Amino acid sequence: MLLLGCILALSLSPLTESATISLQSTDNITIHIKPGLNKVLPPCYICTPQCKESRLEVSRGKKVDYTFSCPNPEMHFIMEINRTIDCSSGICPMNISLQPTNLNGLNRTFIWDILTSKNDGLVLGFSTPWLRQIHPSSLCSDLVSFKIGTYVRESSYGIGTFCRNGTITRIKVQGRGVVALTIPWNVNINNPGISITNRSTIRSLSIVESTFRQESFINLLSANYPDPFPNSEQMIWKFNLPDKHAATVQFLNFTSPTCVKNENNVIYHPNYQPKPTLLKLADKQPANILGNFNLTLQNCDVNKQMIGLSLNFSITVQKTQGNIIYPLDLTNEKGLVVRISKRFFGRTFTPVCVICKAATDCEPELVIEGGKYYRISFLCENLNSLVVTAEKQIECWDVSTCNISNMPLTIPQSFSDFPVRLQSYTWKLIAPEHISTEIVSKSMFLQQNVSDKPCNATALGFTYDIFSSTNTDEFTLGTFCPNGSIEKIQMRDNVTIILNTPSNGNSKKLLTHDLNVSFVSFIEEECIFTVSPKTSDAIYLQTPHWEFGLPDYVSVSWKINLPTKRSGRLKFGKDKMDISCEMSHANIYIKPQKGSGPDIVRREDEQLPGSLDMYSGFWVNITNCKTLKASKKLKLQLYITFDEISQVLKIILIAVSSAVGVVLAVIVTICCLKKK
Repeated sequence: MLLLGCILALSLSPLTESATISLQSTDNITIHIKPGLNKVLPPCYICTPQCKESRLEVSRGKKVDYTFSCPNPEMHFIMEINRTIDCSSGICPMNISLQPTNLNGLNRTFIWDILTSKNDGLVLGFSTPWLRQIHPSSLCSDLVSFKIGTYVRESSYGIGTFCRNGTITRIKVQGRGVVALTIPWNVNINNPGISITNRSTIRSLSIVESTFRQESFINLLSANYPDPFPNSEQMIWKFNLPDKHAATVQFLNFTSPTCVKNENNVIYHPNYQPKPTLLKLADKQPANILGNFNLTLQNCDVNKQMIGLSLNFSITVQKTQGNIIYPLDLTNEKGLVVRISKRFFGRTFTPVCVICKAATDCEPELVIEGGKYYRISFLCENLNSLVVTAEKQIECWDVSTCNISNMPLTIPQSFSDFPVRLQSYTWKLIAPEHISTEIVSKSMFLQQNVSDKPCNATALGFTYDIFSSTNTDEFTLGTFCPNGSIEKIQMRDNVTIILNTPSNGNSKKLLTHDLNVSFVSFIEEECIFTVSPKTSDAIYLQTPHWEFGLPDYVSVSWKINLPTKRSGRLKFGKDKMDISCEMSHANIYIKPQKGSGPDIVRREDEQLPGSLDMYSGFWVNITNCKTLKASKKLKLQLYITFDEISQVLKIILIAVSSAVGVVLAVIVTICCLKKK
């Protein structure tokens, strides 16, 4: 079998066009063609002219013609072009070129080994679009990558792996440097855009220089990442920022070694500060750095038996508003938590905007607590990418010590003048056991958001989502807005109220917000709405938990008050409840608030009244049964319209009321006489 394979290999004819590599004796270049990483494909050989080789080396002063025994050699082989450049001989500065120029058809890696005196520094310059660093295990989108390394005491260290299109303009190394440019087989590059200059000593392992032309976010890595940074060495990053821009540094990941001698730390040296700032890796790194600055990573003499030093960090460069400070006074807001964060646009985030609560204490997302006075600034110009959400917890475990009665649910005045929109403000009301919660609107009253009369959040400025909850269940009352007829809502369990503002709303309208809360005697119903219309406009109501339907066995009530000199006409949105009960019955109860008028009761299997004329305030109660699993859920809308009571009808009502009073008096008298 081995002999047969050799005979077949010798008999294979080349299937691709012939290529020639010709090197001059002065080129100082060596070219290797060798197998790639793909071991699964059928064998392919290099033909020179016999098709039996799996490797080919071409050194300077030689010429070789070759081809391949397969139609897709790029799947089998790679090419390395090694060139030595001796800058100590006086040929630098120079621009690197791709030589030879006719090497196509394979994935190529051009490697330049650049030599100079160990006391000299090498400057590698990159033409636009400059470079961007990536993790060594990552790939560039166009598969064109640069790897740059250097040597320390005869040991090689990688400075990093880079793609095109970034902010890195120059990299300086001490002594010997190595640059490797990898190009896919189907990509042609005429000019790699790399220049070499030898300079005086830089006294560092390397200096990486980044120039920002606009707002940007970049990631950078320490040399040799993720492996340990060299002992007792330092690495410097130089950042050049545009005018009116500031930078924020964030350490994403690092490992800190055990030091035998000295310490590892980072040093910041902004151009505008005479003295550098020294920090530990675990310290909070600075933000709001205005103008150009240097960052130095200094390693100690490491215990080689322990973990080494490594660093992965990000730089965010943003336009800054300068020294504009926005006050946020939360000194009287116990239990309040405020979050300033990015908001969603569809499925993607908007650009980063860094938020500061002190000169250098900045984060992309800021969480602050009530009880303090804050001075907020922003490292961006467009604050529309941010929103504010706030949550306040009001709890009482014993009414004897914290009885809450008509307590206003306030929003700090600072939010109405704050430049970032208050997206939502949440109150969580936690009442003692067997105590219910009551919400009252003294001035604006509430309108329920229903399909026939939806809330106009843009015009009104805000809406409320109101929930009632226990430890296990949440009950949605609905969405409400100002300028309605609901004066009061009582809820049996703990309550959550979320004030929401539209994206195009007017923050000044928050000043019209008017809700007060009290802890009151326990109620049996899930909730009770008190409706007190101020006008004769029609009222639209619907059962809570509308999206999912009224839960099993839940009971809700509406106390309907009529405007002065008006009668009310009650209608339902459909003629039956349209549900099927498994246990018990669902009922609707309608009865006057006062007097002895007849109660109206309807079950789930009965027709609902077409309309009911009511001449005084009345109650409506809906109590659900346990519905069948296949049944529709209980959803019911109520409509109330108003008419003026005529003078004749007033006289009749007064007469009827008087007659009822006389009859009651007679009955009481007879009962008393009989008892006597």
